[in-house]
Amino acid sequence: MDFVKFEQWVYKEFNINLSAYKSNQLHRRLQSFMQRIGAEDIDDFIEILKKDKIQRQKFLDFITINVSEFFRNPEIFEELKKRIQSELLPKNKKLRIWSAACSIGAEPYSIAILMDLLGAADKYQMVATDIDTTILEKAKKGIFTAAEVKNVTPQNLKKYFTPEEDKYRIDDSLKSNISFKKHDLILEPYEKNFDLIICRNVVIYFNQDVKDSIYNKFSESLAPEGLLFVGATESIYNYRDYGFEKASTFIYRKL
Repeated sequence: MDFVKFEQWVYKEFNINLSAYKSNQLHRRLQSFMQRIGAEDIDDFIEILKKDKIQRQKFLDFITINVSEFFRNPEIFEELKKRIQSELLPKNKKLRIWSAACSIGAEPYSIAILMDLLGAADKYQMVATDIDTTILEKAKKGIFTAAEVKNVTPQNLKKYFTPEEDKYRIDDSLKSNISFKKHDLILEPYEKNFDLIICRNVVIYFNQDVKDSIYNKFSESLAPEGLLFVGATESIYNYRDYGFEKASTFIYRKL
């Protein structure tokens, strides 16, 4: 199949750089998606995405990997909480936090809950970014399924959420310090002087050159001794190449 043609069309149409993804993995996923919607070849696939708004949005959700939940790997979040309390809060009057590739908002809101539990609800500002504007609107609304909040303790679920039929709405107080913005990790510049960057379960999908670029830019974006928090499948083995030291499992500190 002519995946190069498709990648060029996606870049022109959506400004998404598919060549940054691991090609074999990406092509398998695309073929699976094409089969599900009955596309016979790349030209047919493009025509469907042009004409069918529902499939177009499903494709964008599919390609931008919008799978998320609160406190994914709770034990690692507990370690992050300790690091925020012992390292970041004592040195900074107000933390600058970036939740990169934030998807539906579960991760930035998880951090907001941590900050409130630490008595630091007024001691941070967070920017939460994603490439997908539709998913950012969902994040701003802050309404989640039972599966997405399954790792929230019953006590915190009661404290920070309001049940609405079969969903849960995040308390508005947790939204006040978060600004949601569109941002492309591959194509756009990064802001500077963050004390904490959270980017989990996203970089793993990219090829090594793109990974190197992203980790270098994260390092440049962090203030000295700032922390990078990554996913439980994303150990950075050559972390020293990017100017990091290992603070703990899946948490890296800028030198």
